[in-house]
Amino acid sequence: MRQHPAGPYVADFACRTLKLVIEVDGATHSTDEERQYDARRTAFLGGQGYRVLRVSNDEVMNGMEEVLSLISAAIAELK
Repeated sequence: MRQHPAGPYVADFACRTLKLVIEVDGATHSTDEERQYDARRTAFLGGQGYRVLRVSNDEVMNGMEEVLSLISAAIAELK
């Protein structure tokens, strides 16, 4: 997985083989405008056939095991 351009967006992490995108959201994803942008981005990626998982920076920094479990479960569903 690595960053991947998708139309007008760049996914934080993407596995093209499984069509899985993982977005890591920081504090800049907290306003209504930013959430609407994220919703459009998720809708676009979904329309391209990608499953989008969103996790926060806090989850990555303080709960990596849970994040990895979420990713593992998504991978199992996509295989």
